[in-house]
Amino acid sequence: MQTKSLYFLTVFALVVGLLAACSRGSSEAITGSWQLASYGSPSDLAPAVPDVDTTITFGEDGSVSGNVGCNDFGGDYTVDGDNITFDNITSTLMLCAEPAVGEQETVVLNTLSGTTTFTVDSQALSIISEDGSSAISLVRK
Repeated sequence: MQTKSLYFLTVFALVVGLLAACSRGSSEAITGSWQLASYGSPSDLAPAVPDVDTTITFGEDGSVSGNVGCNDFGGDYTVDGDNITFDNITSTLMLCAEPAVGEQETVVLNTLSGTTTFTVDSQALSIISEDGSSAISLVRK
C-alpha cells in the first residue's frame, strides 16, 4: 500500500511539473513561423492590415526573421521563462506605399526590441514590448 501511494505521489509530482513547464514559455514552443493577427496597444489591438503577409519565424538556432509588411528583418532571440530577449535586429529600409502598412511595421519592429514578455499555446503567440506600450498577436502558420 505504501509503495502504491509513493508511486501515485511521484506521478502526481511529475504531472504538476510538466504542466508548470508547459505553461511557461520555451524556445521550442515558439519555434516555427507565425502570421501577424493583430498589433497595437495591449488594451486595444487592431487587426493586421489585410492582404499583407506579415510573417515572423523563430529558428531553432536562436535566429528570428521575417517580413513585417514592406521590409524583411532578422536578428537573434533567447527565451528565459516568459521573456524573449531580441538582439541585433536589423531590417531593410524600404518605404511602405500605404501608411497603414508602415504603421503596422513600426509597431511590430518596436515590439521586437529588448526583453519582452510573451504567452504561447499551440496556435497563438502574444508578445508585449519591453515598456508595455505595444503588443503583437500571432497565429501559427
